[in-house]
Amino acid sequence: MKVTGAWRPRLNVWSQVTALTLALGIVQMGALDPAIAQEQRLRILNVSGQGIVSIPTSLTQVSLGVEVQGKTAEEVQQEVARRSSAVVELLRSRNVEKLETTGIRLNPIYNYTNNRQIISGYSASNIVSFRIATERAGNLLDEAVRAGATRIDGISFVATDEAIAAARQQALRQATEDAQAQADTVLSTLNLTRREIVNIQINASMPTPQPLILRESAAVAQSSTPVVGGEQQVQANVSLEISY
Repeated sequence: MKVTGAWRPRLNVWSQVTALTLALGIVQMGALDPAIAQEQRLRILNVSGQGIVSIPTSLTQVSLGVEVQGKTAEEVQQEVARRSSAVVELLRSRNVEKLETTGIRLNPIYNYTNNRQIISGYSASNIVSFRIATERAGNLLDEAVRAGATRIDGISFVATDEAIAAARQQALRQATEDAQAQADTVLSTLNLTRREIVNIQINASMPTPQPLILRESAAVAQSSTPVVGGEQQVQANVSLEISY
């Protein structure tokens, strides 16, 4: 049988209707599939938790040294070397930790006469830093001065490396539990279910040294320099991306 041109448009229309029906059926099957529907409803919740742990500062970080002024550069340099050697020998005999030289200087001293700059002498210094148990710091400072130290540039308090590492782990645990608790509270309030953690970011900060605290009453009652430590805080932050 020969098909005339009048039937061709009807065949094309029928083909288009059939294709559209099949496509709609596939979409409806996808919408009815629980796995696909659940995947389409996937959402991400971002939460951040914080943990803070306080630890005692059992070590004292000290920076001290010798400074001498004199007429000639050679004179002051020799005197600084002599006194510094005595101070360093004392510190080593007391088994201080992390002893190191942090500064050596030799500078001219100027006077101005009739608008003219004239060298009148020299100033030299040698600075060292070290750590020692806080309960021993006061006596050692007095001994260092008697040995030849003429300046104390700074005193701060720190915890031991072991205490800081343990506190960091504890702070991270606290921050993680805090973030998870926040997520559970929000999702349960909205009648939603937590699925899985898809991303984690952590940050644990190093504690900053604490400055010296002097007790005036103790200074009168004791012959040694009073040194009183304090506490440091180790902080950690944990950010979670949780699907629900």
